[in-house]
Amino acid sequence: MLRSCAPRLRTLGALRGPWGGAWPPASEPGPAPRSFSSEKDILVDFALPNPSWSQDIRLLFDQFMKKCEDGSWKRLPSYKRGSTQRTQEFKTRFLDPKLMKDELPQAQLFTRSIEDGLGFEYVMFYNNAEERVVCLFQGGPYLQGAPGFIHGGAIATMIDATVGMTALIAGGIVMTANLNINYKRPIPLCSVVVINSQLDKVEGRKYFVSCKVQSVDEKTLHSEATSLFIKLDPDKSLI
Repeated sequence: MLRSCAPRLRTLGALRGPWGGAWPPASEPGPAPRSFSSEKDILVDFALPNPSWSQDIRLLFDQFMKKCEDGSWKRLPSYKRGSTQRTQEFKTRFLDPKLMKDELPQAQLFTRSIEDGLGFEYVMFYNNAEERVVCLFQGGPYLQGAPGFIHGGAIATMIDATVGMTALIAGGIVMTANLNINYKRPIPLCSVVVINSQLDKVEGRKYFVSCKVQSVDEKTLHSEATSLFIKLDPDKSLI
């Protein structure tokens, strides 16, 4: 049974790639205490339970944390901002020096920019041996499209984030070249879905990834997608 969003939410004041979070992903035996310091939000791991998480996502989280105990799966931490060093490295490697400016202090990862429970609540786990990433996603009330359902663009955002992480783990810094989504059934607002992503093949700098978005009980297929990511060439500017 899917639960609704928590009525009261705590207020909290990653471009894809290593600059948007910890890399390589940290191995951890279990959830660490979550800090709510606004002055050090770069250190806050948002891929841990908070009061807005429903019972569905908490149960799935516990199941995957259990899988992490033998090392086959690992939880991916997620932060609002990347470190200054990693951001500067990305600018230096891929942007035209003439266009480089100081990082805006307001800049933060899109999927972590909405208060807890109102937008994107998610956690990702990956399995290196199987070249898979699984994302547990709960869409909050600020993601509404058609009344009572999650906006298709919000779904696309989480699909892109999940398949992109799959390509990132396999190939390093990548960018989306193509993303094809087939929407099968709408996702009720505030419900939980599981996004299963799989690396299909690699051709040079091209990484092909596919995924399915399913209900918690796996009986409903909400969406499926295929994608192409290109590993960035450090000798070429993005501008």
